[in-house]
Amino acid sequence: MRVRLKNITKTYGSLKALDGVNLLIEEGDFFTLLGPSGCGKTTLLRVVAGFAVPERGEIFFGDQRINHLPPHRRETGMVFQNYALFPHLTVFDNVAYGLKARKIDAAEIRSRVGQALDLVQLSALSQRYPTQLSGGQQQRVALARALVIRPRVLLMDEPLSNLDAKLRVAMRDEIRRIQKELAITTLYVTHDQEEAMAVSDHIAIFNQGRIEQIGTPSEIYFRPRNRFVAEFTGTSNLIEIDLTGYESASSLLEGDLKGHRIFVRAVRKPSEKKVTILLRPEWIKIAKPPYEDRANLFSGQVITSTFVGFMVKYRIRAFDDQILTVEVQDPQPYEVKKEGETLHFWFDPDRPVVIPDGSDP
Repeated sequence: MRVRLKNITKTYGSLKALDGVNLLIEEGDFFTLLGPSGCGKTTLLRVVAGFAVPERGEIFFGDQRINHLPPHRRETGMVFQNYALFPHLTVFDNVAYGLKARKIDAAEIRSRVGQALDLVQLSALSQRYPTQLSGGQQQRVALARALVIRPRVLLMDEPLSNLDAKLRVAMRDEIRRIQKELAITTLYVTHDQEEAMAVSDHIAIFNQGRIEQIGTPSEIYFRPRNRFVAEFTGTSNLIEIDLTGYESASSLLEGDLKGHRIFVRAVRKPSEKKVTILLRPEWIKIAKPPYEDRANLFSGQVITSTFVGFMVKYRIRAFDDQILTVEVQDPQPYEVKKEGETLHFWFDPDRPVVIPDGSDP
């Protein structure tokens, strides 16, 4: 089912929770709303579900305008953050609840509940009660209950937030598998960036009731549209340089940072003299002696060195007073620097991203 939102505006008193939101979700897409707490993403999910009524705007499922439809007639399946299972009902009866409310006959209920429990791999636990289940199993029951009614659109509001880190990873993979198997249009809300990147076909970055950027996970990460998106997604080193030159033939931008020459590949020449570039920690490479003369070769003093096995994370002071985060994958024991030591590093001119002019949210 294709979902289209046009100019959705929702206020709570003087707070504008949604400010003219436009959104298109294609059929079968796993679409995630990502942003900090209070940015409006859950409000938008509630608007689509019918639990919140916008002051302005239109909601379409396919070609059908559904603003006037109550929640139970929109044919959406909702997975809540707290699961909202009935403690006095078995797993089977929790999943069957929506079908019984729709007056489906008993044989059809047994068949569809059985299929839903097979899908989430809980058939063997159908007669248990929620208190007898782990958090991950409860989450699967909530997902089966949402899917058993065969919704046109699946809505999920931070469904993994109550799980521990390891279980979150397992469940997000399971949700992704089930969504693709059913090819159901899914609108998913989270504030966890890694989770959003892992499960989504497309992501909308929310900030103060507005959408800052829509794109695939790789587009959001590698080509953030503005400073807010760059800072919110992943770990970011944002460096401001003075533009000193631009060669259009090679698309090579030259900048200065306190006497240090920095080269960055840019599609077009920036219109401002001050340029902000994004440099992800993993794009920075450690230089080894002898230090050859190359573009973007610098050194800095290690402020902190955090070893986590597969990676060592540094915070270094470079360019006099710029603090950078550097992540080195698969470090060798003899290469790990200590606090106070000098770290030589470099980065390819193709890696940094020039944040577009006028990019502050």
